[in-house]
Amino acid sequence: MNLTSGTPAQARAAAGWAAGHGLDYLDGAIMVPPPLVGRAGSVFLFSGPRRVFDRHRAPLGDPRHLGADPGLAVLFNTALLGMIYATLNGFLHGAALVGSAGVPAREFAELALGWFMPVALDPAGLAAQASGMDEGAHPGDLGTMEMNLNALEHIARTSAEQGVHVDENYFALFEIFKLGPSRA
Repeated sequence: MNLTSGTPAQARAAAGWAAGHGLDYLDGAIMVPPPLVGRAGSVFLFSGPRRVFDRHRAPLGDPRHLGADPGLAVLFNTALLGMIYATLNGFLHGAALVGSAGVPAREFAELALGWFMPVALDPAGLAAQASGMDEGAHPGDLGTMEMNLNALEHIARTSAEQGVHVDENYFALFEIFKLGPSRA
């Protein structure tokens, strides 16, 4: 069982190595920070042979088996991390944007988290969209590409006018993350 971070290709290579040595292999991803491991709601993702997963399931708590492909656990992990960082980046940018007008982040958080997030990221609505994504069907006239392009242009223009994230390429945000809390 491997619970280290990696890529789907690395997980598949490890599974191949294990099989070549007569060993069973499960690849996994821990989806909570260390202090939350073992608590209710902790999510662990696993992929690899179902029979191996089933044999070791009891001590794993409430794990999710994603399929026989050993690369699926780390692929889901990476996809979910992408969602986490997109959401966090959006919140941080929004707080910085209203903060440029002297609005406290607390005030922004009340509206962003109390109203916007539950409406914009409604799980039932996203689940309904997922079916269309699988089928290549994207009906409706709410949220057209043109409307979203206009919204992105509006965000960029307003950010520039407010002096938020204007002098550097967006990827410079990575440098801020690398600084760590003591130097940021």
